[in-house]
Amino acid sequence: MNSSFESLYSAYSMHSESKPLLQNGQLGRSQPQPASGTNPLQPLSPQQKVHRSQPVRIMAVRRLQEEEQQFRTSSLPAIPNPFPELCSPASSPVLAPGSLPQSQPADKQDVKVFSEDGTCKVVEILADMTARDLCQLLVYKSHCVDDNSWTLVEHQPLLGLERCLEDHELVVQVESMMGSESKFLFRKNYAKYEFFKNPVNFFPEQMVAWCQQSNGCIPQSQLLQEPRHLQLLADLEDSNIFSLITGKKMYSAPTDYGFCIKPNRVRNETKELRLLCAEDEQSRTCWMTAFRLLKYGMLLYQNYRIPQQRKAMLPHFTTPVRSVSENSLVAMDFSGQIGRVIENPAEAQCAALEEGYTWRKRNTRMNTLGSPSPLHPSTLSTVIHRTQHWFHGRISREESHRIIKQQGLVDGLFLLRDSQSNPKTYVLTLCHHQKIKHFQILPCEEDGQMFFSLDDGNTKFTDLIQLVEFYQLNKGILPCKLKHHCIRVAL
Repeated sequence: MNSSFESLYSAYSMHSESKPLLQNGQLGRSQPQPASGTNPLQPLSPQQKVHRSQPVRIMAVRRLQEEEQQFRTSSLPAIPNPFPELCSPASSPVLAPGSLPQSQPADKQDVKVFSEDGTCKVVEILADMTARDLCQLLVYKSHCVDDNSWTLVEHQPLLGLERCLEDHELVVQVESMMGSESKFLFRKNYAKYEFFKNPVNFFPEQMVAWCQQSNGCIPQSQLLQEPRHLQLLADLEDSNIFSLITGKKMYSAPTDYGFCIKPNRVRNETKELRLLCAEDEQSRTCWMTAFRLLKYGMLLYQNYRIPQQRKAMLPHFTTPVRSVSENSLVAMDFSGQIGRVIENPAEAQCAALEEGYTWRKRNTRMNTLGSPSPLHPSTLSTVIHRTQHWFHGRISREESHRIIKQQGLVDGLFLLRDSQSNPKTYVLTLCHHQKIKHFQILPCEEDGQMFFSLDDGNTKFTDLIQLVEFYQLNKGILPCKLKHHCIRVAL
């Protein structure tokens, strides 16, 4: 009984191989039947018997798949190859392995950058990264405000020199010419392009007037005939202009306002340095600006214009995103009998600031009357300013001068610090007309509450944050408004 089933199963399998099958496994009904003289169910030899426990190979399905693939290939139209030189020798549409040029991997290099407080960060950069790109990368990593005033400084302590890299300079190329003890510093420099904004502060008025004319040429009679030995200072192709950090100590300079022209091939030698000295800081800044213009020319103006062009192209990044509910709000004035809408933006901003001051005073009064507060208001007003970037703690007068000089002698650059002569007072250090001035902030008490004042109590503020915000909007007794604050960022 079992042998008869096996022979029948084997015969049926052989019969199905000769018939093409459809996808559902049924025999095709349109196939021609075998001739009457042949018997499809002939017995097989014992070697050809198929056991039921083994898989059966359905050859008809495989043959159908091969025919379908062949039909697809033959049905495609003959499209000529438009790029025969990129293909293999056999005219295959598949590109040969070596037919395309190999993409060169971008060279990367690790660069160590230091901040003002001594911390450093190792950044992996590309070989073609400029100083501007690296500054923007550091601003992003340090969560700083990108106001286009950050710069990369080349600091050489063995020679007592430093300079700000131009925005277009390649960082890897500059690092290859630096000595082993040299390093990069990441700091603010508000005066990098100040000569484009206020050229009268850097050059004579007559020279500025000539440049603002349509032809922009200087009369031949006004040109000075310099001695021949000064032509040595005019060759800046392979040199850079540096400022002296410790000119009196290292080079016995007559003043503290020295600068030099350093060839790029010089590492730690002082023989080939061309040392110069100015009478004051303004003269040194003017001379160094003139050398920068002589070396780079129009490229400096292009560097100055790039951030402004990017800001004009991307206006939605400069304006904070506001919700629909915020856009529906308007500034109102309820000081009179009838409320009115404040349409002037400047007036609306002043009203918002005044409301903020009133809210702060009301909050302080409520804390004084006994509302729950984790910190007493008098204690809060004496420590809240320490969280601000413009407060630098207990630094000396000389250190405050050094910080302001490093970050650019522009009008309105300021910082606040603890007074060394009186521990209970503070000092506002401000730059005006490239000169540094100091103003003492005195505490005063009224009705048991502590205030701070710059004008002997005529204008009082509950804390130093309120004082700084006021003088950022009003000049008051100061020579100018507070515009830029000195900042130190930890990388």
